[in-house]
Amino acid sequence: MRTLVIRLSSISDAKARFVNAGQKALEGIVVPATPSVNFQSYDDMHKVLAPSRLAIVKAMAGQGSLAIREVARRVGRDVQAVHRDVTTLVNAGVLDRTEAGVEFCYDQLHFEFDVKAAA
Repeated sequence: MRTLVIRLSSISDAKARFVNAGQKALEGIVVPATPSVNFQSYDDMHKVLAPSRLAIVKAMAGQGSLAIREVARRVGRDVQAVHRDVTTLVNAGVLDRTEAGVEFCYDQLHFEFDVKAAA
């Protein structure tokens, strides 16, 4: 099952993961790539993965490439509104554009973050 990991992490956290993977590779240790999208804050993530956009992702999971009209039909929404949402998801790296339309090439999303009390 292919999974896209959604993370909340700073640029320095992402850089540290990259450096760690590079060091392991230099040591000959194979580090499997984990497809992921990183957001710097919960608010940033929520702007991109608002409930209506998350519904689009869920409707597209494991379905291959779909035309925007078909996506709109599956989520029961206006084509223009779905087009705007799909553009946001493509720009964030969640969806991919293909010759046949758009695709969420994963079977599921996995959210990987903690919510802590305010300081």
